[in-house]
Parts: sequence; structure tokens; C-alpha cells
Amino acid sequence: MAWNEPGNNGGKDQGPPDLDEVIGNLSKKFNSLFGGGKTPSNGGGVSSGAIFFLLLILAAVWAVSGFYTIKEAERGVVLRFGLVESQVTPGLHWKPTFVDTVIPVDIETSRSLAAAGFMLTKDENVVRVEMDVQYRVIDPKAFLFSAVSPTNSLSQATDSALRYVVGHTSMDDLLTTGRELVRQQTQVEINKIITPYNLGLEIVDVNFLPARPPEEVKGSFDDAIAAQEDEERYIREAEAYALSIEPHARGQVRRLEQEARSYKQEQILRATGEVARFSKLLPQYQAAKKVTRERIYLETIESVYANSNKVMLDVDGGNNMMYLPLDKLMSQQTSASTMPSRVISAGAAALTNSANQTNETLRGYSRDASRQGRN
Repeated sequence: MAWNEPGNNGGKDQGPPDLDEVIGNLSKKFNSLFGGGKTPSNGGGVSSGAIFFLLLILAAVWAVSGFYTIKEAERGVVLRFGLVESQVTPGLHWKPTFVDTVIPVDIETSRSLAAAGFMLTKDENVVRVEMDVQYRVIDPKAFLFSAVSPTNSLSQATDSALRYVVGHTSMDDLLTTGRELVRQQTQVEINKIITPYNLGLEIVDVNFLPARPPEEVKGSFDDAIAAQEDEERYIREAEAYALSIEPHARGQVRRLEQEARSYKQEQILRATGEVARFSKLLPQYQAAKKVTRERIYLETIESVYANSNKVMLDVDGGNNMMYLPLDKLMSQQTSASTMPSRVISAGAAALTNSANQTNETLRGYSRDASRQGRN
């Protein structure tokens, strides 16, 4: 059937061309290209050249449709008729369409899984715990086919591990100082649970979010936490004070030790000197006992008077006492240096008389002492 022209049938049967005629025309053109100019004998069939041409087009489309790309962060799992065949790396690849199926899996991006709920602690308190698990795929094949839903399996494992750890932890540790230990133990328990299932996952990190008590007792727990924080602050302040005091105390200890050693050495040397002095004095005393006793007595009196500002003397052995104001005499001698020469001369004469009287008194006292010593 030919194309409908406007003049045929009064222009009423205008429509699309007949499909058999289009295919026949294409077949004629294709045969003419390959040297064939004959049409089929039946006039309405499709030639072998047309069929070959269609098959060639279909083959080209099938070949082009097999190219695919795997991204840098992905790995591709190849399925051949539904069975795992291999694993491909990033880049441009080709697969036979309708035979192989490639499933790309991201193995570098960290994924997040949240777990939360009210749980019972070791001391039978109820607390709301929230945890965020970071994981990534390390084995695409195991991740796709070892479990029906690896994410769901990981969620259940996380909930089980978290309840186990919280059930073995007290409320105070869970809210304050034991948070890091709970986080570490939860990660260990999750790995223990998912390892036998070979989910192809790796736990990157476990973030333990702040635990909260029930709203009915939240105020009391806040007060308890504030008290524990104050306790820790006081402990740190005490440790800092101890660290600041300890060096000073150690310095004092060393100073006292050195002073003690010095005093010990001083006493040893003084005793040694006394022994040496006595050893030298003994032969002199044995040779002249009287003279030696008087000399020792005078040296003793001299050392005593050197440390005294006032001296009381019994001159005649009766009730009359003589007072020697040595401190005033010394001050007068000091002030005499600033007086005129006439005042100085008069003062010097008076001091000379006083000194003569003092010497005479001392000599008399020495004679009396000598007589008493002889008696």
C-alpha cells in the first residue's frame, strides 16, 4: 500500500505509511548497498538483509549499553545470572548486558547509626541513653549477601551491647566519670556480637551522647552532679597546693639538715679544741697551780664582764656594794669624741680616776679570791 496522496479518495484517507512498505523500502536500500537488487518474490515479506541489519543495530545497542563506571570511593560486585562472579575496582568497565549485573558499594564514606532508649543501670535506676555508631563497609560482598539487612543487624547488636554495658554500670558513673569507659566497653561488645555474622562492616567510632535521668528526678541528679564536680575541683586545688608547698618544704628540710650537720661539726671542733686546750693547760697547772688558777679566774671574769653592762662588787666583804655602770661609761667614751677638747680632757681625767679605782678594786677582789683559794 502506497503513501496516500491528497488527490486519492477525495483526501479523506490520509494516514501513516504502511509498516510493511517502510521495511520493504529499507530492505531494498540495504540490498542495493550490498549488491542485491531483487525484491522478495512474495512482494510483502522481509528479506534476510533487513533481518541482518536489524540484528546488527541491536548488537551495537547491546554492546554500548554494557559500559559502566565505578567511582573512586566505590567497589563493584559483579553478579552473573544472580551468582557472585567477581569484584571490580574504580574506573570504566564493560559487562554483557542481561548476563552480568554490577552493584556499586561505597567503602570509604563513614555511615552513622543511632541507638537510644530508657535502660536500667546496675543500681536499678532508669536512665535515657543515646549513642551514635560510626561505621563503614570493608567487604562489599559480605555486606550485600551475608545478611538480609546488615544495617538492621548492626542496630540490634548496638542496642544489645549498650543495654549490657549500662546494666553493669552504676548511675553515677554513667552520668559523670565513667562515660569514657562505657563508650569503650560498648564498642568492644558490638565487635564481639557482629564478628560471627561477617557483615563486612568496621566500627570506626562510638559516640556516647550525654545520658539523662527521667524528668521527674532530673533536678536531684543535677545537684548530685554539681556536688561531684565541686569535689573534683577541690581535689585538683588540693593537689595543686600540695605541689606548690612540697618544693618549699623540701627546701626547708635540706636547710635544716645542712644546719644540723654544721652544728654537729661545730660542736665536734669545739670539743676537740677544748680537749687540746686542756691537754696544753694541764702541764702548766701541774707546774704552777697557784698562778694557773689565778690566770684562769681572771680570764673567766674577763669573759663574764665582757658580756655584762652592769657589775656589782662587794669591796669589803660587808653589806656595802659597789655599782659599776659600764654601759654609761662606754657611752660617755663614745660621746666624748664629739665634745670640745676641754670637755674631753676633763672627761678623760674622770675616766682615768674611775678606771684606777676600778682596777684597784679588782686587784683587791683578786687578792681576796686568791686567799680564799689558798685556804
